Amino acid sequence: MEISKLGEFGLIDRLTNDIKLKNPSSLYGVGDDCAVMHYPDSEVLITTDMLMEGIHFDLTYITMQELGYKAAMANISDVFAMNGTPRQMTVSLALGKRFKVEDLDAFYLGVRQACDKWNIDVVGGDTTTSLTGLAISITCVGEAKHEDIVYRNGARETDLICVSGNLGAAYMGLQLLEREKTVYYQQIDDINNKIKEAQKDGNDVLVKHLQEEGAKLYNFQPDFSGKEYLLERQLKPEARGDIVSLLREHNIHPTAMMDISDGLSSELLHICKQSNCGCRIYEKNIPIDYQTAIMAEEFNMNVTTCAMNGGEDYELLFTCPIGDHDKLESLLSQDIRQIGYITKPELGVKLISRDQQEFDITAQGWNPLK
Repeated sequence: MEISKLGEFGLIDRLTNDIKLKNPSSLYGVGDDCAVMHYPDSEVLITTDMLMEGIHFDLTYITMQELGYKAAMANISDVFAMNGTPRQMTVSLALGKRFKVEDLDAFYLGVRQACDKWNIDVVGGDTTTSLTGLAISITCVGEAKHEDIVYRNGARETDLICVSGNLGAAYMGLQLLEREKTVYYQQIDDINNKIKEAQKDGNDVLVKHLQEEGAKLYNFQPDFSGKEYLLERQLKPEARGDIVSLLREHNIHPTAMMDISDGLSSELLHICKQSNCGCRIYEKNIPIDYQTAIMAEEFNMNVTTCAMNGGEDYELLFTCPIGDHDKLESLLSQDIRQIGYITKPELGVKLISRDQQEFDITAQGWNPLK
């Protein structure tokens, strides 16, 4: 269905008419000039992300449903990184004429699957036309008690540095998808060039055969068996609210925290700069999944470099007082890993290699403005 047939308000009604508000703080959602929210006893957390087609995502290999899920999770992750609880979300889209109503249905399905997982209300947004591809802007609103909020600037000397999950898998998933995309388009170009040559020669039989081969390519699906985990980490990441809950259950209050969206190296530098400190992390302690290591070897890449600089893992990087060491020890089997410790600022931000050499950590993670 053409979006123009519904119009702006018809589209909004289609995408949101069955949304039921779940949070007491959501007084009024979609349907007026503003959503209305009420937070009498807590601080309000607000985060916004903008995603641009061709910069942040490629519709060659991500579906609209996956894109909706991922875009929502990226914002949800930011609220968890402040030790908060996400409550509401607004979704704004700028889209071109190539998109149909069914594409928007799929996108919103992904958004709502992510929101339902964490009991979040979709309370508004906007839609408009784009002449340069799909643009997505999502805002997530959360809450936290004043004393519970964790900033990036709270790390102190001797604090332990920890990460959740494993790192580098999303980056290797991206490399795999980009490789298959390159191969696919090269095959398309080869077929098209052969068709042109056959047309010049007047070989209609060969032209027909090549066109049939080209048609098969449009339905071609690469064999990703054994690499599903890497693709899921890239296409359908998960915000680590479970880790936030786990820390609360064990009475561990991080001194600094952020999510790993731009790469571990960049995030460590953010925390050290804003906390006016240095750090030491150990290469041997960086958690890396087996599939990530195998894929890095296949691409002839250094797996530690992938884990340090890849980004989009949406795991949590956090520091906590050394006095919580024993509590952390009991959680190391529950998807948390201690990778180093905070030092004085004059000692710098360092990676200790497996052979005990020290290297300066530099920001080589994702930079959308480059």
